[in-house]
Amino acid sequence: MQTNFTLAQLADQAMAESEKILRTCVHCGFCLATCPTYQILGDELDSPRGRIYQIKEMFENDRPAPETVVKHIDRCLSCLSCMTTCPSGVNYMHLVDHARVHIEETHQRALPDRILRELLAHLIPNPRLFRLALVGAWLARPIARYLPGRLKGMVAMAPARLPGPSPIDRPQVIPADGPRRRRVTLLNGCAQQVLDPGINEATVRLLTRHGVEVVVARGNGCCGAVTHHMGKEEPAHRAAKANIAAWSAEMEEHGGEGLDAIIINTSGCGTTVKDYGFMLRGEAEWADRAAKVSAITRDISEFMVELGLNPPVIATGQTVAYHSACSMQHGQQIRTEPKRLLQAAGFQVRDVPEGHLCCGSAGTYNLLQPELATELRDRKVGNIEKLKPDLIATGNIGCMTQIGSGTGIPIVHTAALLDWATGGPKPEALRDLSDPAQSGADPDRSMAA
Repeated sequence: MQTNFTLAQLADQAMAESEKILRTCVHCGFCLATCPTYQILGDELDSPRGRIYQIKEMFENDRPAPETVVKHIDRCLSCLSCMTTCPSGVNYMHLVDHARVHIEETHQRALPDRILRELLAHLIPNPRLFRLALVGAWLARPIARYLPGRLKGMVAMAPARLPGPSPIDRPQVIPADGPRRRRVTLLNGCAQQVLDPGINEATVRLLTRHGVEVVVARGNGCCGAVTHHMGKEEPAHRAAKANIAAWSAEMEEHGGEGLDAIIINTSGCGTTVKDYGFMLRGEAEWADRAAKVSAITRDISEFMVELGLNPPVIATGQTVAYHSACSMQHGQQIRTEPKRLLQAAGFQVRDVPEGHLCCGSAGTYNLLQPELATELRDRKVGNIEKLKPDLIATGNIGCMTQIGSGTGIPIVHTAALLDWATGGPKPEALRDLSDPAQSGADPDRSMAA
């Protein structure tokens, strides 16, 4: 794509990077076939190619973001399916992230929109505030039908039962069972430790059972993805720097033991942490440390494939519909590892039709764009239910919440299933699900995987 930026514009590092990305695009249109919003709306402006044109014009003219551009950028899920499809290697993620920063800095949103975005940006990254907000949402359920659209959606997303804080999320060192094979730190996150602290507990059990010492570093917290995808650059970078400082201390201090990996069990967070090196590339004090952090970050499924999964100790065998989160398959390019692990643990794994399409969660998208998000969720649930699975597995808390709000099929984190198969407790969501051996299925098939 031809561009017409001035030398003064290209002196800005972010603009120079975006100009390179724009020039990579050959406007072939392959991305239209896999873009969820284009599939639903059929509008070229709601496709990656259309958004790229709008961003190019906005940047080249060096003008505040107009309302029309804001509307179509806001509708983008950042699912990154277009990046998987693109034959030219256009880094749409970095381009749309830059556009969102420009929107945040130059566009005045309507007051209700500003209030909602500020509320989400402050509540979700803070587990204590988020927990209080969910309690309030739960109490508001009886009057949900009378609330405006977005508030109604927020109340509906509140879980029927809110678990208490887990002791596993406190700063500590959890020793390996038996000889130590690896030493890692775990990002315990923000929303996940409130919505389902059992995921972190299962992850720690899985790791320690496989000879891994787990550090929950003091000072680590929200990865910054929530604010990053709203274009709020300063709080996103502040969160990233807090994590980098906490993990760098573990890498460089404590007797020089270092870290073999930073483990992420929420794929949306993993995509962001793996991008810290790019996010902070222009800050001399942080660039090198950020790059080192990104280099050793692993999704739990990546790490377990590298480590090798212990043989299952129970007969599982349930049919699992595996939902690959967009941030997993498109953001991190992790596609086969979770399925291979589940198969090795004895589960019968089935791919979801139209698996490349987003479920509509996309961070805060289901709260900011509830109509589109619900349509995508229903499409995803319909494809899952066609498989008639016993359960759904995925590696992202946002997808679990979104899909779970539209189906009665149990949905469980991949790490919790692997923990159960190798000696941990049965996931709570499966307590009422009969074991294959009890229902007449052949238990040997699960052990032979």
